Order: sequence, then C-alpha cells, then structure tokens
Amino acid sequence: MKKVLKMVDLDCANCASKMENAISKIEGVENVSISFIAQKMTLEADETKMDEIIKKAVKACKKVEPDCKVIF
Repeated sequence: MKKVLKMVDLDCANCASKMENAISKIEGVENVSISFIAQKMTLEADETKMDEIIKKAVKACKKVEPDCKVIF
C-alpha cells in the first residue's frame, strides 16, 4: 500500500535523508521517499500494518527533527 503524507516544518534535505534511513529500517516498510522541497513523505508498506508503521515513522521523524509534523 502506498501513502503520501504531508510534512510541516521540515527544515533541511539532510534531515529528510536521516528520516528516510530511520524509517526504511522499520519492519514492513517496502520503500520510503521524503521530498524536502515538496514537504511530502511517500511511504510504501504492508497494508495490514500501515497504521502501526505510520506511528513509528512519525516517532522516527520527531527524533531527527522535533519541530517537524507529519499530517496523515
């Protein structure tokens, strides 16, 4: 399943890269791409675990950049 999530206050491309690395390690994630310019995260993951994966992805983003919000 593919989801596109809006990101607010993502400050730099380096942070986006760190977030991608952390999220890609979450079990069930098939592919993740974060666009700093578009302020969007495209997440492909196991449909049966999507809600749990999104919660873990949000937590991973907060660790890298506490001010960043993920809207889903």
